Amino acid sequence: MAECLGTLLLVFFGVGAAVVAPDFIGSVGIALSFGLVLLALAYSLGTVSGCHVNPAVTLGMLVAKRIDLNVAVRYWVAQVVGGILGALLLFLVATQVPGVEIGGRFGSNGFGDRSSVQINTFGAFVAEIVLTFLLVFVWLSVTHRVAMTGFGPLAAGLALAMVHLVGIPLTGTSVNPARSIGPALFAGGSALTQLWLFIIAPLVGAVLAALAHGVTHPSTVSADDMAAAGHGSDRAR
Repeated sequence: MAECLGTLLLVFFGVGAAVVAPDFIGSVGIALSFGLVLLALAYSLGTVSGCHVNPAVTLGMLVAKRIDLNVAVRYWVAQVVGGILGALLLFLVATQVPGVEIGGRFGSNGFGDRSSVQINTFGAFVAEIVLTFLLVFVWLSVTHRVAMTGFGPLAAGLALAMVHLVGIPLTGTSVNPARSIGPALFAGGSALTQLWLFIIAPLVGAVLAALAHGVTHPSTVSADDMAAAGHGSDRAR
């Protein structure tokens, strides 16, 4: 429930800023919206589920052996459902605002003619890998178990805002398959045909981040932490 609710709110507020308020807050405002809502959610849900709200982060945790596969699968299902529900809620609000574009864009990610800088497929793939790498690497570095506490949410929120500052002109910034799936379902058309990239590339970036973190932080997770991680979803049930 925590992962579903968190992803719902991340999509509604983050993507919502891109859908209904771009003329008022610009790219910087959209980036801050994503970062600030993650910051708030991490402090609210970080001790419940770790507040991954992102299948890429969950995959990074799985590769880093912070959680087991059973927990990861449940998180992935909850996150995708939350992303779709968040997009549905945003759709219901956005359709009541005159002039808001729903079909075609609706805060979805894209490359080629759907990119502000016309980035090609390869460039978009590499960009999403690198952007996700930073987010997941920071996430793994500021957490020791599943839970996120202390100043960890601040680092995660700033990292998400940073990757959006760079990524918005490139692809609209995914770094989160659940965030991409929800809006694409309502945008339709090329948003759906390009969706594969925003599922695969963030997951690749997450795996690379987890492997790199294992090299740079070889003793971050103790044996007790790893044992506890297998039960990381108990508080979320």
